[in-house]
Amino acid sequence: MRIATIVGARPQFVKAAAVSAALRTFASVDEQIIHTGQHYDENLSQLFFKELQIPEPTYNLEIGSLGHGAQIGRMLEALERVLIKTKPDGVIVYGDTNSTLAGALAAAKLCLPLAHIEAGLRSYNRAIPEETNRVLTDHCSDLLFAPTTTAVENLRKEGVPEDKLHFVGDVMYDVALKYGDKAEKSSDVLARAGLERSGYVLATIHRPSNTDNGTRLRIIMSALMQLSRELPVVLPLHPRTRKSLIREHLLEAVSAKLHVIEAVGYLDMVTLEKNACLIATDSGGVQKEAFFYHVSCVTLREETEWPELLELGCNRLAPPTTVVGMLSALRKGLEPLPPIDVNPYGDGRSASRIADILVQRFENKTVASEENQVLLQN
Repeated sequence: MRIATIVGARPQFVKAAAVSAALRTFASVDEQIIHTGQHYDENLSQLFFKELQIPEPTYNLEIGSLGHGAQIGRMLEALERVLIKTKPDGVIVYGDTNSTLAGALAAAKLCLPLAHIEAGLRSYNRAIPEETNRVLTDHCSDLLFAPTTTAVENLRKEGVPEDKLHFVGDVMYDVALKYGDKAEKSSDVLARAGLERSGYVLATIHRPSNTDNGTRLRIIMSALMQLSRELPVVLPLHPRTRKSLIREHLLEAVSAKLHVIEAVGYLDMVTLEKNACLIATDSGGVQKEAFFYHVSCVTLREETEWPELLELGCNRLAPPTTVVGMLSALRKGLEPLPPIDVNPYGDGRSASRIADILVQRFENKTVASEENQVLLQN
């Protein structure tokens, strides 16, 4: 049985690490990993594969950074060629990136069974491209693996049939349990950066809504620079953010005030997260990792696709609309976390549940339709 896994960005590498390992326990499974090349930086791509012990991609499409339409179009064209060539029994996509949507569309057009891992998330803000990507992917999919009960309810409200829905928990929690201690033992990032445990704020900024908007970017950096007068602020610099800081003539000032470091691998990032006293981020995945490692988080957006973190009191929203408002939220985030005795993300065995369902459904699927056979042979 052949399964095509389509990935392209850091959060997908993390999730694929858990699911690919679970799939490798089945002798009947031949997983072929297709890397779109959406994240082409060494630290954001190859290093993640090495550290998380993900098999090297069977195909690397090397699409790189483009506008949304051009990037999705080129991915779709390249993915269709690969899927026609490899004739998988099913396709897996993760999350909400352009790679996710391109993979979903390619599978749907070829009538290939499609599984969406991290299905059902909603921010209800169609102004951000990730929301469109997740909604369209969910409604193209045959198997929807939801990480939370809230995600399941979101899909039910949209009329997704029950036989497609599977509440499995969050595979990122699986990875956090597996690699949390390993990161502490193998990473020396704190020593390299001259940081004290619980003595710094970690900031990660990469979303286009923040980096492509000069006003928002200036507000974020102004607030972080002011906070740095009280505590060191560490900023691993995403390639997109670096370009935006250069465009806005901010890189020199930010580098003088903040502890700017190059983008880091997964184990270094986990170590930075675990030992921060506060995380300020616009990343969906980092919000959850902050929760996994019991670190307070401030999300630099108007909304989040993880509302349970707000309900638990371990995360707060700080839309970067004013420096004063954002700085106030960051300072409140430095207060001690409330006691938390629940985990909405499962028990750390999500990947094995997903692998079991995938193998059962893909191995037992009926003979492909005549249309599907024609598409794959052309």
